[in-house]
Amino acid sequence: MPRVCDNYIMKLYLYLHKAPIRVVKISHKRSRLRLRRTMLQLKVALAQETLETKEMIIIYKRYTKKQATPEELKIANQQFFDVLKGLGLGVFAVLPFAPITIPVIVKLGKVVGVDVLPSSFNTAPSNTKKK
Repeated sequence: MPRVCDNYIMKLYLYLHKAPIRVVKISHKRSRLRLRRTMLQLKVALAQETLETKEMIIIYKRYTKKQATPEELKIANQQFFDVLKGLGLGVFAVLPFAPITIPVIVKLGKVVGVDVLPSSFNTAPSNTKKK
């Protein structure tokens, strides 16, 4: 005749035995959600960068016809520098160990005080001071 205590111990053993499996499933789901969130942020940033680049091209076309204002030219030049920043990081993206080198370059840029990422990839507003 089985005792109630043995049944409880067996249920407890099964619960504890399955706990690591649950932890792995939860951490896997959490990492998938984090990756999905990061990919969506990247998609939004790239879409914004595309719109800004199209606007830059339109402003430069208007400049060739002498129809652009100095403020618009300032915006277009700022976007052009963002495009150059993206191209600079693109060079490091094709090198080996890119998942390591690009974050190191971004961190070094922050330490030195240089904004390496294009403006659409910055989540915080820039704190650059004009002299």
